[in-house]
Amino acid sequence: MSPPTRSQNHRPRALVVSLIIVVVVAFGSLAGVLAARWSPRLGLDLAGGFSVVYKPAHKTSQTNLNETVSILTNRVNGLGVSGATVNTQGDQIVVSVPGVKNPNQVLSVIGQTAQLLFRPGLCYSPPYLQATETKKGQKPRKVVSPGPLPKTCPQANLLVTSNMSTSSTNPYPNSVDTTLEAYPTTLPAKDNPSATVLLPGTAGSGGLRYLAGPAKLTGHIVKSAVAQLTPTQGWVVDISLTKSGATAWDNLAKEYFHEIVIIELDGVVQSAPITQPGQASFTSFAGQVEISNSSGGIPESQAKNLAIALNYGTLPVRLTQLTTQTVSPTLGRSSLDAGLGAGLAGLILVLLYTIFYYRLLGIVVVSGLAVTAALLWAIISSLGHTSVAPSFDLAGVTGIIVSIGITVDSYIVYFERLKDETRAGRTVRTSVDRGFRSAFRTVLAADFVSLLAAVLLYWLAVGEVKGFAFFLGLSTLLDVFATYFFTRPLVALLGRSERLTQARRIGINQGLAVGAGGGS
Repeated sequence: MSPPTRSQNHRPRALVVSLIIVVVVAFGSLAGVLAARWSPRLGLDLAGGFSVVYKPAHKTSQTNLNETVSILTNRVNGLGVSGATVNTQGDQIVVSVPGVKNPNQVLSVIGQTAQLLFRPGLCYSPPYLQATETKKGQKPRKVVSPGPLPKTCPQANLLVTSNMSTSSTNPYPNSVDTTLEAYPTTLPAKDNPSATVLLPGTAGSGGLRYLAGPAKLTGHIVKSAVAQLTPTQGWVVDISLTKSGATAWDNLAKEYFHEIVIIELDGVVQSAPITQPGQASFTSFAGQVEISNSSGGIPESQAKNLAIALNYGTLPVRLTQLTTQTVSPTLGRSSLDAGLGAGLAGLILVLLYTIFYYRLLGIVVVSGLAVTAALLWAIISSLGHTSVAPSFDLAGVTGIIVSIGITVDSYIVYFERLKDETRAGRTVRTSVDRGFRSAFRTVLAADFVSLLAAVLLYWLAVGEVKGFAFFLGLSTLLDVFATYFFTRPLVALLGRSERLTQARRIGINQGLAVGAGGGS
């Protein structure tokens, strides 16, 4: 026999190095995420939470629906809520938010259409007072509205002169038009941007309403918004305008100089400032507008939610909430336990079968699945702290369980190819490389089909199917990695040991049904 060559001496070392690196990376990353107390970001059906269905108030295009989905997703993420999904189902929009303790707070933000409008203010109005009349012998009955809203202020008392004093407590003498109390407040669903409307103020406005003309500008002029606490005005929202928006705003403010400009959000007047009341002539705002409340500032939560709504866009459609469904974490935990129990039972049966059928090579399957599981848990837990992966729900659990079958198939393909090689008269030691080259091509073909299906599902599907596709694809990629860098070197090293190859009960020869001496 000739002495082994240098390349033959180096090959076992390379196999050992490959095994050590894979094991260290797999279990080292697992230990890292466990030490950091990271865990997968559970989906709605596992962590609990709520799901809400919206429908556009009016028929709209698919482009507008897609833009709405994008904006709502950004709003939810802006609240610091992770794992939320927003998608369309027909002409409806479904928002699912897992792990939320206060769903009403989230709903109050994402449900806003954030239809920001800038309107000229015509005059103030007292709260709605529905009149009644009494006829002799009859009970009092309510009197209907006196007709369409006037398009101008009935008393025409809002003209402001350039010498008005900024210290005046009431810059608009007799500005509240009592004739408007007979008109009901314009409902949000009927808030037509091109019509004159009668709008309510915020909760701190004392019931004061505003007769507002047709909108001149929309929220698309807004570049960014931030809520800030000021020492003099309390909480305010500072708005930076786009380049074109700054010009448009200046034109509006100049046209209505020394008059009210109403800033309306979703049918509610957020602010109704007088345009530069202390100045004798108009000057540019330079692209900066502030929403404030002269009666003591905007409440902190309202200011922050308003800034989020403005930052993440004006929805192109007004939404109507159809249904809200709350999922209990207890129900989700029961579903998770049932799913994991079924998957674990199936896995144990598969492992017992492979050990019984392939003997020592069955241990390779067990150790390979352990390495893959460690890597998978570490990756899923790490992705749970990003917005890259969908949340881990029952569909994701199903995808991983399906991938276990794909992974075990890879081992079986390799082992059956080894069996064919040894039946042809070759030893196990000489068969491991030839068998792997042939089997790996088959594994790549099978995994490519699985990965292609996962990619197409992820690209085309929505909701839970997207999660199934993501985790199936991730597991498939890990199968290719583990097959080449773990299974191949481990089987090659085991095949080099005559003692392990020819062991009577658990030897590789026994698993491959090779006759005595086949492993020499």
